[in-house]
Amino acid sequence: MKKLGMTTNSSGGAAFFAVAITVSALASSAAVAADCKSSARAGIDWQDCNKKQIMLGGSDLPGSNLFNTDFTMTDLRGANLTSANLEKATLVRASLAGARADKANFSRVEAYRGNFSAISAENASFASAELQRTDFTGARLTGADFEKAELGRANFDKAVLTGTRFSMANLSRAKLSGAVLEGPIDLDRAFLFLTRIEGVDLSSASGLTQEQVDLTCGDGATKLPSGLAAPGKWPCPPDDD
Repeated sequence: MKKLGMTTNSSGGAAFFAVAITVSALASSAAVAADCKSSARAGIDWQDCNKKQIMLGGSDLPGSNLFNTDFTMTDLRGANLTSANLEKATLVRASLAGARADKANFSRVEAYRGNFSAISAENASFASAELQRTDFTGARLTGADFEKAELGRANFDKAVLTGTRFSMANLSRAKLSGAVLEGPIDLDRAFLFLTRIEGVDLSSASGLTQEQVDLTCGDGATKLPSGLAAPGKWPCPPDDD
């Protein structure tokens, strides 16, 4: 009988513990759900929240947790995203034009046809991000990291790319023409199929090989690192859409 009583008490304690865990988990979920409904503010926790197709232009979100947040077609123009964590966020057709996002984490975001024009994203990470056809016109990207990012047909016209890292990135048909480079740029193993580099000064580029150059679209004003030469004929079709 003693043994049975001990077993019963043990089972009851385990059951109580399980209920306590469940209640705690529900409370945590409720807290997260409540935060999703909270207004934008510095340091907000919107992880996994649905923020699709809403107006957040000019919002103050520095240091916020926006991990896996869905911003599809959302207006974030002029928002303050300094040091915010947007890892795995969805930014498809979202506008971050003129936003401040220095040191922000955009790694693994999905931002097909996003508008990042005139954004300040110095020392930000875009590692392994999906950024096909994204507009970076006039963006300030000094020291930004695009390692392994998908950047097919992205537009970097007038963007500042000094010290930017494109190691192993896919820049096929991307437009670097008109970009501002006042120092090194890392193109180690980047895929440069028909990448537009007309007039670009790549003389300080690191990791660039002749095989990569031969795939690009340059012109007489393109400057290459010592030891590399322009191909006999640039393989450049008309710049279509």
